[in-house]
Amino acid sequence: MCGIAGLAGLTPDPDVLQAMGLAIEHRGPDDAGQMLKDNAGFAFRRLSIIDVAGGHQPIYNEDGSAAIMLNGEIYNHHELRAGLEQRGHRFRTHSDVETVLHLWEEKAEGCLDDLRGMFALSIWDERRQELFLARDRVGKKPLYYHRLAGGGLVFGSEIKAILQHPEVRRRPNLEAIDHFLTLQYVPSPLTAFEGVERIPPGSWLRWRKGSVEVKRYWRLDYSEKFTEPEAELREEMLRLLREAVKIRLESEVPLGAFLSGGVDSSAVVAFAAEAMSEPLKTFSIGFEPGAFDESPYARIVAEKFGTDHHELRVDEGTPQLLEDIVWHYDQPFGDSSAVPSFHVARITRPHVTVVLNGDGGDESFGGYDRYRLTAFEMYFRLPAVVRLGMYAGAAPFVKYLGRGQRLVQLRPRDPYEAYYATLTHLTPRRKPWLYTSDGLRALMETPSPPLALMQGKAHRTLLDAMLEADVNWYLPDDLLVKMDVATMAHSLQARSPFLDHKLMEFMARVPSRYKLRSGQSKYLLKSALRGILPDEILDRPKMGFGVPLGQWLRTSLRELLEDTILGPTALARGYFRPEALREMVAVNNSGRNDHQYLLWDLLMLEMWHRTYIDQVPVPRRPLIRVAAA
Repeated sequence: MCGIAGLAGLTPDPDVLQAMGLAIEHRGPDDAGQMLKDNAGFAFRRLSIIDVAGGHQPIYNEDGSAAIMLNGEIYNHHELRAGLEQRGHRFRTHSDVETVLHLWEEKAEGCLDDLRGMFALSIWDERRQELFLARDRVGKKPLYYHRLAGGGLVFGSEIKAILQHPEVRRRPNLEAIDHFLTLQYVPSPLTAFEGVERIPPGSWLRWRKGSVEVKRYWRLDYSEKFTEPEAELREEMLRLLREAVKIRLESEVPLGAFLSGGVDSSAVVAFAAEAMSEPLKTFSIGFEPGAFDESPYARIVAEKFGTDHHELRVDEGTPQLLEDIVWHYDQPFGDSSAVPSFHVARITRPHVTVVLNGDGGDESFGGYDRYRLTAFEMYFRLPAVVRLGMYAGAAPFVKYLGRGQRLVQLRPRDPYEAYYATLTHLTPRRKPWLYTSDGLRALMETPSPPLALMQGKAHRTLLDAMLEADVNWYLPDDLLVKMDVATMAHSLQARSPFLDHKLMEFMARVPSRYKLRSGQSKYLLKSALRGILPDEILDRPKMGFGVPLGQWLRTSLRELLEDTILGPTALARGYFRPEALREMVAVNNSGRNDHQYLLWDLLMLEMWHRTYIDQVPVPRRPLIRVAAA
């Protein structure tokens, strides 16, 4: 796992390239490399995983006319290499990265179709004076870019590397901020910085003498469905999952797995333990209060499969940890499970360099509770006046509805809007109450990408529409950002078997009735794992990776929250009504959690402004190390 950065279209300054590399040193503390050409430059940071001795990057082709940097891992590189060698290619290393460069020589952007793995890559073609950038199909590895005024381009694994270039200005993007407050993350291709863009998942970018072309090369297809019997689908699904886990076990450094005790991470641990000759190291985190604590389930799985288990207890959030999170995430990031993700990555790194996880199972197998909205699809066929009356009747009870209050506030007109309401932190109806800025008010009707995707095309089933929206937005721009940043902040590589594209393509063709049946989520997966995983794991209610956020905001983080979002610096920005901010804080301090998610978003937003906009961003101090329990 590595960090990449560079530029094209101008003569590179070695000092700027060095600064770009140092900004992402945490992604690759083992080695550094540079490429200096007349019209391009690369900066590379390496975390050594495969070909530890010989995998220094950038890697060049036989005649030195092309160079590659790659952040990630290609799991089928052995078979690809064998074919390339038969066709006359000569290799200097045993690195999976060199395989990609030779494949690109043969097939250009078509090489991406042959890769099985996670990656963000850059290739400089000296002969064509062409820069080629690409991300993996699902977007596991990040890649950002900025177009310079003179036609050049700057890119990097993290935005902080791009900001090291003297021509890149740090200005907030109001459209991105509006989407962030709505969704808790900034959707691709936007970023929170004006002029900085994110290459979407499954896409490539080609720069040629100032022209920039971006194209999507992969997208899941939900249109065709299998007709085979359930037993055959179950058998093939297990085969693909076992294979996805097995090919992710190759490593020349210590390897382990995150274990929450949920179905997905437990399945990964089960198949990894099955394929390994020594006990698998597993890592979990426990919380107070017990409503957020999954550690007892993790212990059940660890005992079942004889893992070398490590556990950390977390009692509260700390202001210093939030400063580290804001620094590492580059953009305002509202998913509060970044806190436990940071903690578990921190206890894991002293033991292993590679860690498997269960990311992606919910989006392929239908695991979220919100997918049960499919049961209410008939409701939206009622006359609009009837539905409005039902919303009005529910209004007096809105404070008791938890996340369901978003449905009442949004008053969805169709099932897609209803699903979108379950995803939002700030509904369109609440924005006029909160926003003061004319710039933000002008954006209140901007279509949200997930909703536009669901409403803009036909789907076989409502569940397919929900899954496709999550795979294209929530998964890559929230969950995978959370995992990538939390692990790479601690120089730890995360691998996700459930995000194997062959498994995902198979599950996209599985009919919805095998994903959600009679209110049971992940029906096919759970039925296939019956007898492999303990019943306590398969039959337990889904918890998610939550934290006692409202409690933290009125105890250990109360002073930070009030001083930050109610302080003169934040109020002077003119984004929000002070009365609305004070009301939300008062409600939370009274013991009600009505606004906990939005308050967290506002806290992250203001801390981001102070870290990245108000000053030249400086690296955080080393993260505090905590011994495993």
